Amino acid sequence: MNWNQAISDYTHYLKLERGLAAHSVSNYRRDVGKLADYAQKGEPAPGPLSVSREDLEAFVHHIGGQLQARSQARVISGLRGFFAYLVFEGYREDNPMDWIESPRISRKLPDTLSVKDIDRIIGAIDRSKPEGERNRAILETLYGCGLRVSELLDLRLSDLFFDEGFIKVTGKGSKQRFVPIGRHNIRCLELYLKEIRPRWQPVKGSEDLVFLNRNGRRLSRAMVFAVVKDLAARSGIGKRVSPHTFRHSFATHLLENGADIRAIQQMLGHESITTTEVYMHVDRSHLTQVVEQFHPRKAI
Repeated sequence: MNWNQAISDYTHYLKLERGLAAHSVSNYRRDVGKLADYAQKGEPAPGPLSVSREDLEAFVHHIGGQLQARSQARVISGLRGFFAYLVFEGYREDNPMDWIESPRISRKLPDTLSVKDIDRIIGAIDRSKPEGERNRAILETLYGCGLRVSELLDLRLSDLFFDEGFIKVTGKGSKQRFVPIGRHNIRCLELYLKEIRPRWQPVKGSEDLVFLNRNGRRLSRAMVFAVVKDLAARSGIGKRVSPHTFRHSFATHLLENGADIRAIQQMLGHESITTTEVYMHVDRSHLTQVVEQFHPRKAI
C-alpha cells in the first residue's frame, strides 16, 4: 500500500464510517499528506506500513520549526488517528504514534463581552435596511444559543421548534443536539423570517436555510465575520470581536449566573467537560462571593 492509496482509503473511512464533516476530513487528509510528502523525500522512502517511530520523531522535529504548538498538536493528533485506522483495518500491528508526545499548549482564556458591550454592538445595527434585521437575528442567535459560525450557517427552517423552545443544531462530526432558545431570540428570528427572508428568493439548495444573503444564497463565514467586525468598530469597542466571542460570552454569562457546567457543556456541544471548564477561569469574581457566603469561617 502506497501513501496515495492509504490516504484515499482513510478519507473514505472518515466520510462514510465516521461521518465527519467535509472540513474535518480535509484537515485530516492534509495532515497525513504532510507526513507523506516528508517521508517520500527520504532515502529510503518509507511507506505508510513501514514508517517507524524514529521516522515520525524526525517528522515532528521537522514541523516543529514550521508550525505553532497548537498546529503541531493537531497534526500529531491527526496522524495518531490515521495509524489507529491502519491498525484497525489490519494493515499494521502497531501504532508508531503511541510514543510520540504532543507539545504542551498553554490554554488561552477566551475573549468575552459584557452584556452592555453586546447591547452596544446589536444597537449599532441599521435596522432600516433589510439585512439589518437579518444581522440582528444572527447576533441574537450566536449569543442566545452559543452557536459556532458553521452551526449558524447550517441552521435550517426545519430545525426550528419555537413552540417547544428549542432549535436543533448540527455540530462537529455531524453530531446533533437540541439547544434552548429564549423568547427574545425567537421574536428576533420570527421578525426576520416573516418580514425579511421572503424578499430574498432562495436559490436551489438554499430553500431550507434560515440565513440567506440578498441573492437568496447561503451566507459565507467571511460575511458573518465582516458584519461582526464592522458593528464592533461602529459601537466603539476596542477589543477584537469575532462571531466566536458571542459563543464565549454565552457560556461565560451562564456560568457567572449560576448555570451548571455540564448543562453548558451540552448546550455548547463539547465532547469533553475539560473543554467547557476553561470558562470557569474567565471571571473569578463570583468565587469570592461563594466563599464569603458559604464558608464556615466567613465571619471570623
